[in-house]
Amino acid sequence: MSQLSEAPVSLASFTVTGPERMREVGRRLAGLLRPGDLVLLTGELGAGKTTLTRGIGEGLGVRGAVTSPTFVIARVHPPLAGGPPLVHVDAYRLGGGLDEMEDLDLDVALPESVVVVEWGEGRVEELSEQRLHVVIHRAAGGDGSKEDDTRAVTATGVGPRWAGVDLSVLGAAA
Repeated sequence: MSQLSEAPVSLASFTVTGPERMREVGRRLAGLLRPGDLVLLTGELGAGKTTLTRGIGEGLGVRGAVTSPTFVIARVHPPLAGGPPLVHVDAYRLGGGLDEMEDLDLDVALPESVVVVEWGEGRVEELSEQRLHVVIHRAAGGDGSKEDDTRAVTATGVGPRWAGVDLSVLGAAA
């Protein structure tokens, strides 16, 4: 991959308060996504990665409840209408990077699907030089308790696909 393709071309940072707001961010993100998009989600356990993906699924209008695919590694949610399928991957238990991911045939699914990979950082970047990386942290000043639902979110678009995409619309939901 060239250094140029690794440079962020679009960036947005915002705060999200509560799970319903995180789902709304996902629904807004779905409006920006198209077949072939790779979305990497990074954040500690309980940060809201699956909640965000649930919102993406709602926004894309896919079939089936979007739940964490931790034990099956990947789930495919077909569209209810004419949109792209959602491939939801949880790479948490995969330690071998892209070698293990190849068994999932994500490179085959990527051109016609939206692929969302939780815990994908450092594991699946080689699938596409064009991707959206969303990092979710418990906001500074929060006590870290389950009751504290405030999250700091940063969305970074990498590659020409994301040039000119206004990611700030995601924060409007927060």
